[in-house]
Amino acid sequence: MKKIILVTLAIFPLATVFAQQAPPAASSSPAPTVSNAMPATAADVDALRQQVQSLTDTVKALQQQVKDQQAALEKANLAGESGLPQNPEPSPIAGAESAAPSGSAPPQFPTEDTSVVSSTTAPAVSGTPALGGFPTTDTSVVTSGPETISSTGAGASLTQPITIGGGKNYMNISLDGLFALAYSSARDLDNIEVGDHDPQQRGFNARNIELAFDGAVDPYFEGFANIVFKLDNDNETEVEVEEAFMQTTSLPFNLQLKAGQFFAAFGRLNPTHPHTWDFADTPLVNGLFLGPDGLRGVGAQGSWTLPLPWYSQLIFASQNGRGSTGFSFRNPGDDGMFFDRITTDREARGLQDFVWIPRFENSFNLSDTQTVLAGVSGAFGSNETGADSRTQIYGADLLYKWKSSHAEGGFPFVKWQTEFMYRRFQAGHGADDSFPVAETFHDWGLYSQVLWGFKKGWVAGIRGDYVHMQDSEFTDDLDRQSRWRISANLTWYPTEFSKIRLQYNQDFLERNFFLSAREVESVFLQWEFILGSHGAHKF
Repeated sequence: MKKIILVTLAIFPLATVFAQQAPPAASSSPAPTVSNAMPATAADVDALRQQVQSLTDTVKALQQQVKDQQAALEKANLAGESGLPQNPEPSPIAGAESAAPSGSAPPQFPTEDTSVVSSTTAPAVSGTPALGGFPTTDTSVVTSGPETISSTGAGASLTQPITIGGGKNYMNISLDGLFALAYSSARDLDNIEVGDHDPQQRGFNARNIELAFDGAVDPYFEGFANIVFKLDNDNETEVEVEEAFMQTTSLPFNLQLKAGQFFAAFGRLNPTHPHTWDFADTPLVNGLFLGPDGLRGVGAQGSWTLPLPWYSQLIFASQNGRGSTGFSFRNPGDDGMFFDRITTDREARGLQDFVWIPRFENSFNLSDTQTVLAGVSGAFGSNETGADSRTQIYGADLLYKWKSSHAEGGFPFVKWQTEFMYRRFQAGHGADDSFPVAETFHDWGLYSQVLWGFKKGWVAGIRGDYVHMQDSEFTDDLDRQSRWRISANLTWYPTEFSKIRLQYNQDFLERNFFLSAREVESVFLQWEFILGSHGAHKF
């Protein structure tokens, strides 16, 4: 199209010049010869006029084509705008924004505290929250990511996202590297730490290098994927598809659906990625009840934001619950053993073998500077220690956030977060009734942590953990040892795209029928960087 317009603009002046220059050229002969040359000059002028008329007709035809194509494009754009729903995309680990479509959703809850909805939520293009998102601008309610700073205000981006495409068709790409230098008084640090992304050995650790993608699929769906690379203690690379799912953007009645591989919406911490955590390692209760990799799997989820004056959301999901990411459920265990039982490792027999995960959460402001979020969760399904063995996990969580009315970049602030879980685990006789005793374990645990952002870019934290495992005279599994931990850390965020954290842990493992008591001290120096725009993860 640009070439046609340029050719038209080039031809039209030339034709005009020729038309203006032709008569003088014919009359520029000396006067005595005018009458003798007249017949030839008239023929030349007629031919030139015909050429000019032909060029003029061509220019007019090209101009009409341009107008017709411009009108068609305008109609197509109008049709596209009316048919493409808008939906915002959550923002990066430390608040960098993703330019994603935004859409209609419930009205925002009257708060401007960016730490209550997500520590890293990007504003929607149209200024409205995503369907299923929190109707508030306080970012710590949507993700449990750390408080971050910005030279241009809370949540502002220091660099442009690495984006492919634009407007309603886009894809953001980012890379997050999380590393740690560890010392521990225990040689078997991998048995002390309960998370797969926690430091696993004395020395250097690279347990979470995450490649993240998010973008618009079409007018109806958006997609997310997180591919994680990690190095084991022998420096061998492991790759896992941590999440890869699509979700709707324009369902009515505040509904949203998603399907694929994703973290279960159980509690505050489980649905988040390690780079958003406030501490360098997993709380004990999360690692021992939901598993070292968290409760996640292939499945589907629906959510409904209730039409209430405050934020209230119901979530219900179902997943396969199989393998190590379904830790307390259809998990065959290491070498085919779990709690000393030979596992059945069976295929799903029906709906009773899936994991069903409901959640109900509510959030409201106590004042202009204080916000509370409370939730209850559940996870129910079968386990592999017997033909009819079942597992039930119940959870409750609470978040309280205060931020000064004179906050700069989100600082100063105080955040208190706690989670409690109870697990009822029916341990059967194992495959072929090989284990002599069937037991039902009643285990419970909790963690509670307080974060104080005392200065822009600086956060101090303290956390207490406790897990009670019902004692058994028939199994010496290390995962069935009651224990508690105290942790303290100091984190510095130079910018939104890097952090350095120093953390101290003291673990106390209680004596049981088979295992002796232990006390372990550990120190971690953690550092992280991010390239590009990393979308935030709800909770």
